[in-house]
Amino acid sequence: MDKDLESVQQARDLVEAAYQASQAFRAASQEQVDAIVAAMAVVAEAHAERLGRLAVEETGYGKPEDKTLKNLFAARRVHEAIRPLRTVGVIAEDAAAGVVEFATPVGVVAAVLPVTNPTSTAIYKVLIAVKAGNAIVVSPHPAALRCICETVSLLRQAALQAGAPEGLIGCFTRPSLAGTQEMMRHRRTGVILATGGTGIVRAAYSSGKPAYGVGPGNVPAFIDRSADVAAAVGRVLAGKSFDWGTICSSEQAIVAEEALRAPVTEELRRQGAHFLNEQEAAQLGATLISPATFTVNPKCVGQSPQRLGELAGFPVPPGARALVAELRGMGKEYPLSAEKLSPALALFFVPDREAAFTLCSNLLHFGGLGHTCVIHAGDDAVIREYGRRMPAFRVVVNSSAPQGSIGETTNLFPAMTLGCGAVGGNITSDNIGPQHLFNIKRVAYPRREAAAAVAAAAGAAATRASRPSESTAQPSRLSEPLAPPAQTPAAAPSQAFTTSAPAAGSVSDLVDRFLRGKQPITAPGTPAQPSRLSEPAAVGWPSRLSEPTSQLSPLSPVPSAEAAVGQPSRLSEPAAVGWPSRLPDSIPQPAALSGPASHPPASPPPAPPPPPAAFVCEADVRLAIKDGRKILVGPKTIVTPAARDLASEHKAFAE
Repeated sequence: MDKDLESVQQARDLVEAAYQASQAFRAASQEQVDAIVAAMAVVAEAHAERLGRLAVEETGYGKPEDKTLKNLFAARRVHEAIRPLRTVGVIAEDAAAGVVEFATPVGVVAAVLPVTNPTSTAIYKVLIAVKAGNAIVVSPHPAALRCICETVSLLRQAALQAGAPEGLIGCFTRPSLAGTQEMMRHRRTGVILATGGTGIVRAAYSSGKPAYGVGPGNVPAFIDRSADVAAAVGRVLAGKSFDWGTICSSEQAIVAEEALRAPVTEELRRQGAHFLNEQEAAQLGATLISPATFTVNPKCVGQSPQRLGELAGFPVPPGARALVAELRGMGKEYPLSAEKLSPALALFFVPDREAAFTLCSNLLHFGGLGHTCVIHAGDDAVIREYGRRMPAFRVVVNSSAPQGSIGETTNLFPAMTLGCGAVGGNITSDNIGPQHLFNIKRVAYPRREAAAAVAAAAGAAATRASRPSESTAQPSRLSEPLAPPAQTPAAAPSQAFTTSAPAAGSVSDLVDRFLRGKQPITAPGTPAQPSRLSEPAAVGWPSRLSEPTSQLSPLSPVPSAEAAVGQPSRLSEPAAVGWPSRLPDSIPQPAALSGPASHPPASPPPAPPPPPAAFVCEADVRLAIKDGRKILVGPKTIVTPAARDLASEHKAFAE
């Protein structure tokens, strides 16, 4: 069979098996999931050194001892961070808010693995996927097939022995681009975790599935004048030489002020850096970065300084830890100013701190937007300003960049996949963990009645507008920012918002004409109150108020608009859902009520008794109490619980 066809068929088989396993795995408890993850972490730690050696032997990238450290990071540090997380069933509950959160696994995680960090990334992705309650299918880089398959096989066996269903962890044995694309596009795939070159990340994002991809890193390391220069240089060299620069968050350039030229260069030489002359820098740049594609030459990735010199055609001393080239500029004319994935550093000296900030930002824009940057400084104000201005989502302070960005030397979430945010073309700027591999279902209990909340908000707005002490400034339009209340004399209550009346014939005008026909119902003898339903606040347009909407609380104990008193709720009528064309052109106004409440007029004919209110909320009761009147209620009156309690306390109802 054709290799691609074999790979495509294997993708289908693996994803389908993983899906069936994921459905069975949903019955597992948090304790069972944690036991399976712990068993895999123990096995990964026990085989960390062997897997590290196997990775270097197969790929030729990096150092066996550093590959071992990365495996241990995934098996220990990542596991320690994810172990206490709740990922099954109820994961959070807010009794006061009435919201319960449930974790819902995405199902099948499609994991694409790189050649630079093959075994550690396999351990990391399998652990976080299973911790989140998912199945996972791993697509290895063809150049790291053997070491990745060995790693996944060890984890799968440990998981099965701990009770995982068969098929929960799968791995290609015949990987190809066609097979990987089939895995990513498969209807059973829930989410993609893509780590690798730009091409595979773009394929993940174009697959039609949710995807976590990562962008390139072009990490600048700024050494400020307030830094301990010797310590800063030591950290940079430690980060750059770690696994020969195969982690994408490794330092790519040192930026310092001209005043620090002597101490920085002296420390670099003292601590094992080998400086290149202009010709050697040009040779290395042409060898390391392919001129046609401006990408890293695979033969140079993760190679020692001595091997890089050999490939570029110049000798490098045996003890050199990194190659350093001072550059006069950045961009495609200076290939060494890009990401290099090897122990080669660009070096820039600039006139002052402001120029350093600008250059660091430009380096990130050139090839590492959103990823990582570093600052070595003792002045916290400088650190914060650098962090504020850099277009990177991991700003590592006084630490080696790779160890700081992945959460080894910092308290960032431990991860081998680092999001670059929207500016970097990624869905998130986080360090990816189990929390990104399940969805959250929320069960929400009621905490307020909808009609009461709307009426209370409308009443609060209208009452504030009518208070003499409050502003009568012109309402803000949606296209204008909300302004603070103007210090002008208060207008009479009936004149509030008169300048913001809706235009005749508009939707607002039709709604207002309908609502103006509904006058308040009050006890006999109580003067009729002016209706303010024609004001924007009374129909729920808080952005047009003269006060910020944050001051409006649906449960605020302030009087409502008088027009809301005793009126039935009409949420089921067309006017309430935006169908103004069905409103009548005019609605008869009810006759005004007059006469003292306790002494009806003796002259015939007697005034007809007022009808009881159809709906009463808490704000209506507060307004009646303030006015010293009672609200007439009947057997069909709808009364909110809060209104009933308040009315009972103040004897505000008349039946």
